[in-house]
Amino acid sequence: METVERARGALYAFHQLTGTTVLELGRAVELLRDAGHGDWADRVETEVLGRNVIPGHWTYRIVEAYNQTHYEPCKGLEQGAVAGLAEDQDHLYEARLRAARRTPGHREHTSGPG
Repeated sequence: METVERARGALYAFHQLTGTTVLELGRAVELLRDAGHGDWADRVETEVLGRNVIPGHWTYRIVEAYNQTHYEPCKGLEQGAVAGLAEDQDHLYEARLRAARRTPGHREHTSGPG
């Protein structure tokens, strides 16, 4: 599930970066017009600005589809597995690994906070 979360984060980063390019292209249109390059401003505005990233989709639609068709089913399955197999304990493997590697009595190897 951690890898699914990372993939989702990369998708959100793609969405945000693409959105930033849209804002920057809008500013480029303004600058081109202000500089007297209306033809170039028109081309950027009509050929690129507002363009779908894949046919029929802006990035937010891709994020929504990913969440619905992949992320939510994976998350639900993981929650069910943790509840049914790990007694609702997240990161069970890591907790066992940490317990096995602790040095009893060492102040930086306590079993919990405090």
